[in-house]
Amino acid sequence: MWFFVIGDLWIFACYFACYMRDRARNPELFQQGQELLSQGIGALNTVILLTSSLFVALCVQATRAKDIAVASRFLALGSACGAAFMLIKAGEWYLKIHAGFPESTDPFFIYYFMLTGLHMVHVALGLVILALLWRELRGAKEPRAQFAETCATYWHMVDSLWIAIFALVYLVR
Repeated sequence: MWFFVIGDLWIFACYFACYMRDRARNPELFQQGQELLSQGIGALNTVILLTSSLFVALCVQATRAKDIAVASRFLALGSACGAAFMLIKAGEWYLKIHAGFPESTDPFFIYYFMLTGLHMVHVALGLVILALLWRELRGAKEPRAQFAETCATYWHMVDSLWIAIFALVYLVR
C-alpha cells in the first residue's frame, strides 16, 4: 500500500507543480476562475473529509482493541462522510457544468475538473477499500488490525490530497 500511496502522491505533486507553473504565467485568469468557486463548499468538503479520517482512525483503534461493533460503527460513519463528500462535489460540478465551464478552454477550469475529478476517482476507490474493510470486520472471526491500518493509510492519503487541492484551487490567490 505504501508503494501505491507514494506513487499517487508523486503523481499529484507533478499535477500541482504544473498547476502552479500555469497559474504563475496567468494569475489574473486563475484568480477569476477561483472567484467563481464557493470557498464555503470547499471548506465544508474539507471538514467532511477530515471528520471521515477521524472516524476511520477510530475504527482502526477499535479494531486493535478487538471491539468490532464499535469499529464497524466508526467505519460506517467514515464511509458516510466519504459518500457525502462525493455528493457535494457532484452538486458543485453540476453547477459548473450547467454554467458551461467544461465547454470553455479556461485553463483554471481544466485544472479544476482534472484535479477534483481525479480526486473523486480516488475517493471512490477509497470507498471500495473501506467496503473491503467492512467485509473483513463483519466476516472474519478475528479481524486483522494490520488490514484496517492499511485501508486507513489509503483513506488518509486521499484526505491529505484534498487538503492540498482545496488550498491550491480554492484558497491560494
